[in-house]
Amino acid sequence: MTTSPQQTPSSLRTEAAAIIFALSFPTLLTWVYFILLADQAPALQQSAYSIGKVIQFGFPVAWVWLIRREQLRLPKFRADGLLFGGLIGVAIISASLVTYWLVLNPMGVFDSASEMIQLRVAAAGINSPVKYAALSLFYSICHSLLEEYYWRWFVFARLQILTTLPKAIAISSLGFMAHHVVVLSHYFGGLSFLSCFFSLGVAVGGVIWAWLYARTRSLLGPWLSHALVDAGIFLIGFEIVRSAW
Repeated sequence: MTTSPQQTPSSLRTEAAAIIFALSFPTLLTWVYFILLADQAPALQQSAYSIGKVIQFGFPVAWVWLIRREQLRLPKFRADGLLFGGLIGVAIISASLVTYWLVLNPMGVFDSASEMIQLRVAAAGINSPVKYAALSLFYSICHSLLEEYYWRWFVFARLQILTTLPKAIAISSLGFMAHHVVVLSHYFGGLSFLSCFFSLGVAVGGVIWAWLYARTRSLLGPWLSHALVDAGIFLIGFEIVRSAW
């Protein structure tokens, strides 16, 4: 990732402050645009989201290159871990689709959340299968890559400067989970079983992808796995929202 200068107590404290910011900012951003601005005009929500994402994804490079003055080495994309990442992604998708179709959907688990999800999608201007497909592709391919760059290449790797590998994996994965909790709690209730279950699933995904990145030092495997999982989520989402079109 970088060529780091010798760490001093002061620089380690500064590093810790940056990591705390990186861990907490995505959750704050999600709360602002998803909860605080929920009743505001869609344009205001999208503006807050866009500005926040620029800050979030710009921070790692700004921190490493401009503030820490370290040699910037952007993420590597080697084939190491690609097969494992793909198999894990397919396994998660398969389990999710089977669980949704055979258990959750017949039980009506998503009935209470479906209307809220449909309203959110409509407010974003997604009112056709074509637009939904475009949104799905963006999140599955582009946004998943940006999240892997942020959570694995930056947050997880910088945590390794301060702590052990297991702790770095655990902390980065909980941070990755946290901003999803805001969304899941909105749809399924704060401490409901579903919110906790889905949140735990996100954390487990973070653990797998951080471990894979630690093992290969390549983002390609985690990115492929993450992209496949996101694609599966959007496929389930399509089943939920298409009745509103």
